[in-house]
Amino acid sequence: MAPVIYVDADACPVKAEVVRVAERFDLETVFVANGGLRPSRDPKIRNVVVSSGADAADDWIVEHAQQNDVVITADIPLAARTVALGAHVLGPTGRPFTQETIGMAVAMRDLKQHLRETGESRGLNAAFSPRDRSRFLGELDRIVRLALNSGSRP
Repeated sequence: MAPVIYVDADACPVKAEVVRVAERFDLETVFVANGGLRPSRDPKIRNVVVSSGADAADDWIVEHAQQNDVVITADIPLAARTVALGAHVLGPTGRPFTQETIGMAVAMRDLKQHLRETGESRGLNAAFSPRDRSRFLGELDRIVRLALNSGSRP
């Protein structure tokens, strides 16, 4: 069975890029959000609207994603949860999250949150750039090929 692409779609800046890659590889893609998703005519593109709870979209993705699926998210805790499932996880700037890198990503997120809470940092993130978009496209293509070549889902 082919991998499925799951997208944490709330405020995701690379939805069009995900659709483009998914169409090229003929993969099912599921956009999960609290609302505001545009319907698609493509039967392989599905939108799931969840309740407005804090982690409702994350929880839905974790409940449905399986080993060898692809997950797109900027949310580090969700990335950690789906890496633990054996999914291929990619941030919208093209940063892959793996078993080897997720621990440091979680630690850095926690440190930055602590610095924001203590007022030592304002917590500003760099703007999303065309370079990020390009890097994302290249990495998504690589990760999808890896998932397709890794064999079937359980």
